[in-house]
Parts: sequence; C-alpha cells; structure tokens
Amino acid sequence: MTVDFHPAETEEIMEDIHSPERIKQIFARAKCLYSSSAIEQALQGMADVIHKDLQDEDPVVLCVLIGGVVLTGKLLTLLDFPLQVDYIHATRYGDKTTGSRLEWVAKPRVSLKGRTVLIVDDILDRGVTLAGIVDYCREQGAKEIKTAVLVEKEVSRPDDAVQKADYTGVVVENRYVFGYGMDYKGYLRNAPGIFAVAPQDQ
Repeated sequence: MTVDFHPAETEEIMEDIHSPERIKQIFARAKCLYSSSAIEQALQGMADVIHKDLQDEDPVVLCVLIGGVVLTGKLLTLLDFPLQVDYIHATRYGDKTTGSRLEWVAKPRVSLKGRTVLIVDDILDRGVTLAGIVDYCREQGAKEIKTAVLVEKEVSRPDDAVQKADYTGVVVENRYVFGYGMDYKGYLRNAPGIFAVAPQDQ
C-alpha cells in the first residue's frame, strides 16, 4: 500500500525527528563509550606526543570543519609552541567508493607551501575524505603532513584511504557515535563524552 503525505504532514514528521525532546531521548538511550574525563586524559597524551614531534616546526594546524572544531580547540590549549591555525571544509559526496570526489566548501587562507601541516579531524572512519585533504595539502606544497583524530573507528578502509592517523585519541568499534564534535544528524556535537547511538535510533 502506498501512503501519500501532505506537505504539512511531512513538515510535522520532520519537526518531530529534530525536536529538542526527540534529541534528548536519543541522548538518554545512547551508551557512553568514553567519559569526558577519559577523553581529556587521551587528549593530553596526544598533545604530549604532538609537542615532542612538532614544537620546532612552526606548523599550520588545519581544523577540518565541522567535526574537528572541538578537538582543535582542546588541543590548541595544550600545545605550548608557535603555530598558526586555519580551517578547511571538504565534503565527500556521490557513492562511497575509492575515488569519490570532494566538494570543497572552504580552503585554507594560509599558504601551506614549505610548511608542516597538522590536519585535525573528529573521526577516522573510511578515511577517504581525510586522504583527499592530505592530497590537497601535498598539492599545495606542504613540506610534511601529519594527521590527528579524536576517534579511530575499527573498520576496513580502501587501499588509497588514510589507514591510521599519526595521532589518535581513542578507538571505537564500528558503531554510530557522537559527541566531542561528532554529530547525530546535525545534533549532539556538544555531548560531554563519546556515545554510541542505540540500535533503534540508527
């Protein structure tokens, strides 16, 4: 049987899906994988290694929007050496296979030529988008490129994708996660921890 929705009914359904009450319910059903304190400890560990590697490199820290905002902000307060900050926004679209194109929403304004670049993103999932950003930095003449992610997801990745980041906070199994910059349908990036979405909400 085919059910036809009137525009008003469709709008009402969409509003329900994205209502504050609905988002609160999704958050309540989610499972906490890493608490805020556990993440902060992991971030300090990341920062210590990054400091050791890059303190004399005058790097460009490149925040990948939107997910990398929280991680970038947190890391910057822990990195006590000269650096510059810029951002990049690239969205992968089309089919999710090797060779998928990137839609560039924003490119860095700081010149990357001859610079060490630290790309900061929220999660290493399939690694295709991150690989595209690495390629872009290389094409712009970056001297060295490092990658940092808050979360590495345990999934198989295409051969030409980024397989592992240079700096990783925590590892999660292949689940739909949100918090600390990662979103659930545009919401919950501000959740105070890393949470796995309940099966009924995926």
